[in-house]
Amino acid sequence: MLTELPAKVNNLNMTRRYNSFGPYMRKLLGTTIYKVNVDAGFTCPNRDGTLGLTGCIYCNNDSFRPSSCRPALPVKEQIRNGIAYLSKRYGAEKFLAYFQPYSNTYAPVEELALLYKEALEEPSVIGLAIGTRPDCIDKNKLELLESLATKYFILVEYGLQSIYDKSLMFINRGHDYKTFLDAVSLTRNRGISIGAHIIVGFPTETKDEMLDMADEISGIHLDFLKIHQLQIVKDTPLAAAYKENPFYTFTYEEYLDFIVSFIERLSPDIVIQRLFATAPDDILIAPRWDRSRHEVIRDIEQRFVQKNTFQGKKFRVLQNINTGL
Repeated sequence: MLTELPAKVNNLNMTRRYNSFGPYMRKLLGTTIYKVNVDAGFTCPNRDGTLGLTGCIYCNNDSFRPSSCRPALPVKEQIRNGIAYLSKRYGAEKFLAYFQPYSNTYAPVEELALLYKEALEEPSVIGLAIGTRPDCIDKNKLELLESLATKYFILVEYGLQSIYDKSLMFINRGHDYKTFLDAVSLTRNRGISIGAHIIVGFPTETKDEMLDMADEISGIHLDFLKIHQLQIVKDTPLAAAYKENPFYTFTYEEYLDFIVSFIERLSPDIVIQRLFATAPDDILIAPRWDRSRHEVIRDIEQRFVQKNTFQGKKFRVLQNINTGL
């Protein structure tokens, strides 16, 4: 438990050329923080029939869910298993319980309160990271999170995926960009950290449109951002569409150049949680880069050095431009 939450740390991490999550959290909370994945058995309005039954066309939760994270186990047991593993491998001492698969605010507030508080009962858990959809939040749920944020670090990660409604329709998202903006507005000024997740590489967007998202997102004043390249994985509608009519996906070298260009247009105040996606090889169809996570991070950081650039280098030039969205 945190007796007092420190003020937000805004200065750019000096050991990297972008505002990286790990160093930021270490400076904010005074220690290295690890995420423990939790699958609490939630579903999604795009799968349970409320909006649809098939989900977003790219969605296969096995592409990001650790094998140790399964809803058959109670939340507390999942957390203890995760802590044991991370403590042994990394010497980790403090953790965020990360409610990741599907939409983790998609339940009555009373049920959410029990689940979140169960996770926070573990002494070494100092907060929550909650992945959800912007159409699965409301005032009562945010008041619950606001009350928890007086004692713990609370981060809500909204799946945005794209600022373009044409892309949200293409992926069968079930909500528009305005829904995301409304959720962010409702969440603001509650002591809750606000994050977003975007995917770059949809065939509905040009490279310039993808880069323009950096300007738009900077203007929203988010706290955290995850950036993924589009991945086609098995057992998804996107995989079937790709098989029938293959479309362009980022090559490795192209993505290195793209992500550096994107980040130099991004506000330096935004903390980057993730720079790329890493679906397991056994379900990944495209793009296949054959690089380890460590190699990709290394190469991105080297590309920053080669281009002599950094997060926000072009932000001041672009921040007053109206993107016309």
